[in-house]
Amino acid sequence: MANQVPQREMGPLVGAVDQGTSSTRFLVFDAKTAELITFEQVEIEQKFPKEGWVDEDPKEILQSVYDVITKAVQNLKDLDIDPGKIQAIGITNQRETTVVWDKTTGEPLCNAIVWLDSRTGPTVEALIDKAPGKNKDYLQPLCGLPLSTYFSAVKLRWLMDNNEAVQQAIKEDRCMFGTVDSWLLWNMTGGLNGGLHITDVTNASRTMLMNINTLQWDDKLCKFFDIPKSVLPEIRSSAEVYGTLKGGPLTGLPISGVLGDQQAALVGQTCFTKGMAKNTYGTGCFLLYNTGEEAVLSKNGLLTTVAYKLGKDKPTVYALEGSIAIAGACVRWLRDNLGIIKEAADIEALAASVESTHGTYFVPAFSGLYAPYWQTDARGIICGLTQFTTKAHIARAALEAVSFQTREILDAMNQDCGIPMQKLQVDGGMTANNLLMQLQADLLGITVVKPAMPETTALGAAMAAGYAVGVWSLAQEDLTAITTDTYTPSITQEERDSRYDKWKLAVQRSMKWEGHTAGEQQKQDYRHGSLPGAFYLMSTIALLILAANNT
Repeated sequence: MANQVPQREMGPLVGAVDQGTSSTRFLVFDAKTAELITFEQVEIEQKFPKEGWVDEDPKEILQSVYDVITKAVQNLKDLDIDPGKIQAIGITNQRETTVVWDKTTGEPLCNAIVWLDSRTGPTVEALIDKAPGKNKDYLQPLCGLPLSTYFSAVKLRWLMDNNEAVQQAIKEDRCMFGTVDSWLLWNMTGGLNGGLHITDVTNASRTMLMNINTLQWDDKLCKFFDIPKSVLPEIRSSAEVYGTLKGGPLTGLPISGVLGDQQAALVGQTCFTKGMAKNTYGTGCFLLYNTGEEAVLSKNGLLTTVAYKLGKDKPTVYALEGSIAIAGACVRWLRDNLGIIKEAADIEALAASVESTHGTYFVPAFSGLYAPYWQTDARGIICGLTQFTTKAHIARAALEAVSFQTREILDAMNQDCGIPMQKLQVDGGMTANNLLMQLQADLLGITVVKPAMPETTALGAAMAAGYAVGVWSLAQEDLTAITTDTYTPSITQEERDSRYDKWKLAVQRSMKWEGHTAGEQQKQDYRHGSLPGAFYLMSTIALLILAANNT
């Protein structure tokens, strides 16, 4: 779709590939004003071959990139704008999603394992058993991360243990590993004809294989996972000319910026000062807090990650991150699995049709719980149901679940950093939901600030790419002021804390669900002073009846 633009002379333009979990987009920005000129988007199919498995086709991902670039270039021509004004391309991508391919054929060895996939649960358990003291944080001082199904090294280890094609390719030195940025860069810079096998520091910091201080693949980490360095890409900064685009209407353009999607949003929100933070609401939810040039190790379940390194000789800036697996994915579940809404956007009106959840709480732990718990055996629950409960209450509880999970992250960050946050900058597709943003302000007790132009993830990649080729200034005085909408708390502290306490109780109910026997669950129920396990069966039956009656 082509945006209408003012009749004025366009400045240098910069393109950004935004390859996300559910879609791929190509956006074109004016480097002087940060104005979005045009964009194109195509959805990506997610495959669920088994319970807990989430796959995507690497070739579909790659083709989608070429498709949106071609369409966006045509949009520029339709707007009478010369595509030759595009000076560089940046890439931002879904992180942790793991791709392995054959360097002799260029073909993927299997489907990509998506970041929220939980098939690696047994692998994680085996790795924790292997760690001294069975400590899931054993590797944190080296890589900043806990042992979890979330990260790429665990997915690669699972493939090495379970996929014959990968095993054989490694044995014959044909295997190439990378996150989505590496797969795209290799192909877009030539593939079999000189393609570059590289990644940037932000994506490398999500693998569990990069030393968070040296920014290099670490011998001890690789040995722990028993992963050969020969399969790993070269680590580069987030803003430098890596190579040029081969193929398509923009052939010859430099590819000069790469950032994982959440770090790109931090840059796009111009969170360049220590203490600034942003929260992105997409398939999952990710809160990043700029800690400056210090890699702060969390004591409260957060991740230490590279925020950005905008040039070979520029300082490395770090962040603390709180990662939530299920945010927008919960809305998709209500649409696709229960059918209580027809379109994702319908949830706002449905949730707003009731003034509260009337005691209904939804913990969407479909892939276990991420930060601050890192509980892989948790599972989703809806509790507090009564005969009065309708699909509207469940819809509202789903939105509140996103807000409660964010509060848990914010509480952990305040403890780690010692300075309570006064406002939260937000972005991502779910921020179009004004009810969610108001609920977020209410349940945090601080102001929520949303940019009027929500494409901050792609903007961050464009800024890095433009900066690397000298057409985008990141000097504070040159950054374009961002128009914002603000949401302020409208409930009392007493109500806020009361609802949060109930949420925490619901979270405890979701813990250690996978692998429990009925007897073990019943004992846990009695310990918590609740009804026996049969209550949960009744709740599930009630929910299914409710869904059927409300569709």
